[in-house]
Amino acid sequence: MLMNDAFRSMDRQECLRLLAKVPVGRVVYTKQALPAVLPVNFAVDLDSSVLLRTSAGSDLVHAVDGVVVAFEADEFDAGSRSGWSVVITGRATVVTDPAEHERLLRTGPRSWMPIRDDVFIRIEAAMVTGRELTDLDAAG
Repeated sequence: MLMNDAFRSMDRQECLRLLAKVPVGRVVYTKQALPAVLPVNFAVDLDSSVLLRTSAGSDLVHAVDGVVVAFEADEFDAGSRSGWSVVITGRATVVTDPAEHERLLRTGPRSWMPIRDDVFIRIEAAMVTGRELTDLDAAG
């Protein structure tokens, strides 16, 4: 078996710290019994959950509310052949508490798209995994 020293697993705190540094990730969910991936801008909340902001009538709201989804974000440098990838897995829920909704209007992610009837989706960080890729040529 070939050992691959280029990959290093990261702990939860390092994953969350890196995740908060990038503006775009991908939510992975099921659409018509098939896997679907949607790029979204996001924010990491105080409780380490991932927050998405969309329109109340969006297909995403109906597809993910109350179900387990995955969320992935990464950062790579092709020149140095290095980077990292973080995956969050957990239940997605629409924020319905009025006070929480108001707080997120002030502090939550800003949508890059024009939206009406703002809705926030919270993805619980039940499972957090990440790997860092380092350039083996530079190490050798």
